[in-house]
Amino acid sequence: MYTPAPQQYQAAEAPQAQPVPQPQDKPKAPAKSKAGGDVGAFIQQCISLCAYLKELETQSHLCHLNYEGSNFLGVHAFLKDQYEAHLEQFDTLAEFVRSMDYLMPMCGCGLKDAAPPMQAVTSYKGADMLGVYYKNLEELGMKAKKLEPVAAKVGAIDIQNYMADLVGQAFKAAWFIKATLRNG
Repeated sequence: MYTPAPQQYQAAEAPQAQPVPQPQDKPKAPAKSKAGGDVGAFIQQCISLCAYLKELETQSHLCHLNYEGSNFLGVHAFLKDQYEAHLEQFDTLAEFVRSMDYLMPMCGCGLKDAAPPMQAVTSYKGADMLGVYYKNLEELGMKAKKLEPVAAKVGAIDIQNYMADLVGQAFKAAWFIKATLRNG
């Protein structure tokens, strides 16, 4: 008869827990990059641009809903593409902020506090709505253009490249609106 030996199980050793670094609450200067730039101030500018993008998303979405005119179908479709693009732009830039181990504001109130001034739509006239949105798109392009060399200075080449893309997207959309508003 066969009598098996007592089974011995090896207990798995618990892996040593590595301390997880906590993200930084708020961008604080004077964190300096190896390239010599002020990372905290740069992150604040990125968060401010995120807030501007979120405001542009809301503005373009409301223009999309309220626009009326003989060119409604084309403008309606264009503005839908725009508010979807602004959401994607916001998400991309916010993910860059997080990839640098900084937190975004916790709610819309915090995001609004970080937002720079933006021209508000004050009329339901189609041309007026588009005119304001056009100016804000141009401002977006200028803000991204100013942030690009700062990204280079802190060594954030991924954000630097994205700023160049964002500049192109903003000015192209502004051109589309300008061409729509011009009298034939």
